[in-house]
Amino acid sequence: MKRKTVHIILTVLLMTLTVFAQKPYRVGTTAANFLEIGYGTSGIAMGDACVSSVKNVSAIYWNPAGLAFIPKNEAIFAYQPWVADISTAFVATGIRIAGIGTLGLHIIHAGYGDIPVTNMEAQEGTGEMYSADEYAFGITYARELTNWFSFGATAKYITSKIWHVSASALAVDLGVLVQTKFFSLTGKRSDGLRIGMSISNYGSRMRYDGIDLVYPIDPLPDENGNYHDVPGQYRMSYWELPLIFRIGTSLDVVKMKHHVLTLEVNALHPNNNAESVNVGGQYAFKIPQTGEFFLRAGYKGLFMPESQYGFTVGLGMVKYLMNNVSLKVDYAYRDVGILGNMHSYSIGILF
Repeated sequence: MKRKTVHIILTVLLMTLTVFAQKPYRVGTTAANFLEIGYGTSGIAMGDACVSSVKNVSAIYWNPAGLAFIPKNEAIFAYQPWVADISTAFVATGIRIAGIGTLGLHIIHAGYGDIPVTNMEAQEGTGEMYSADEYAFGITYARELTNWFSFGATAKYITSKIWHVSASALAVDLGVLVQTKFFSLTGKRSDGLRIGMSISNYGSRMRYDGIDLVYPIDPLPDENGNYHDVPGQYRMSYWELPLIFRIGTSLDVVKMKHHVLTLEVNALHPNNNAESVNVGGQYAFKIPQTGEFFLRAGYKGLFMPESQYGFTVGLGMVKYLMNNVSLKVDYAYRDVGILGNMHSYSIGILF
């Protein structure tokens, strides 16, 4: 029996090393890549490692099953400036409905600002400006089937527009969350090893279309008297969405009345890059009748070849107000290598 167990462990380790030794071979082959940035300030501060520990409304993005365990109704707004003056925002709300489950709504926006129009004759600009924007609108349902297992699903509409050209797609996110008694410091499942899995952006492909792709052509350039300005149109290819499979485990390594330290490890398998590992942790300190305070840190992109990601840190606060209402504020910092340092800010309310 021991020999068989050793063989299984060695096989799993060999498969893991083989997976993470693979080099990316599909970089740049998907559309709507704003969906990969990561949304939810607390998760970003933990190095995007929160698929099994997230218990706030940002679970809509990381793992919809986690939405079933939110302690209160919640609404947040997160502003996340990105590279090259790109701005992103995440707005979400989750409502607990007794006997039914938890419903969530969210909007993700990526704005690329105003960009000068150029061509071969006016390479410094024609004086016109164009803009590009991408959105994702989603509705989530999550349910706690038992006190240790939940599932969640999100249906969303994704749209991308560049000047007068646009594309759209429909997609779903699916997730499960399991709470076990393994390594529990209190004997409760809620304090034991948690296992979470999610698959994001499984849906239809996107194809851009619009009047900017219409271009006059001369079908018979060597003949006179024919129509030399026949409307032609570039036919664009279909592009897949950035499909991401996440699996992770987390554990409360310190569990006291007013102090909790949580550590998490996530493995990611995307369809447009190499596999990678994210690690993170959160220290929570509770002051009775006052609020909760959080310190977070993590590292994103382990084992990813030529990754520009790195360390992340952040902090947060939940301030208790009157009538069982709380104010929530979070901040996160992440290093994106040669692309610079990025910040994320969010404010929310629990009610």
